[in-house]
Amino acid sequence: MRIADTLLPEWDRETAVTRRAVERVPDDRLDWRPHPKSFTLRQLATHLITVPSWMPLIIGQEFIDLGDQPANIPAESRDDLLRRFDGHVAAARQALARADNATMLAPWTLKNAGAVLFTMPRAGVLRGFIFSHMIHHRAQLGVYLRLLDVPVPSMYGNTADEAGF
Repeated sequence: MRIADTLLPEWDRETAVTRRAVERVPDDRLDWRPHPKSFTLRQLATHLITVPSWMPLIIGQEFIDLGDQPANIPAESRDDLLRRFDGHVAAARQALARADNATMLAPWTLKNAGAVLFTMPRAGVLRGFIFSHMIHHRAQLGVYLRLLDVPVPSMYGNTADEAGF
């Protein structure tokens, strides 16, 4: 079995759950932040929906240098977030579906201004730098939604909002 085939069902599930959370982002609160050191809701949601866009780069290139990457363009609305997310998810899924085991086991490197931050097999990078990263920021988004009194969608079971607590 191909490594990619073991990841695709998880990808589909996690991106569907993430989309449900992004669907709840209130347009009228995009510039809200829970603390002065925190991202605004717009910044957090924009970062979250951008994470899948890295998958084709990781699969198709030997490294990424963060110093060469353009800054995220802040989303204008929930619809903009969803449109971008859907495009990134589809491109990522397509890249993952094409990836053979040799590609998935080959080393990949993250750099910043030429300095190596880490090198790992691509399969590990996808799990840690894409899947887990997306899940981490989705959880943050769930906290933002709760603080804004927006019903939190189920992710791994009912939330208090969906269970009627």
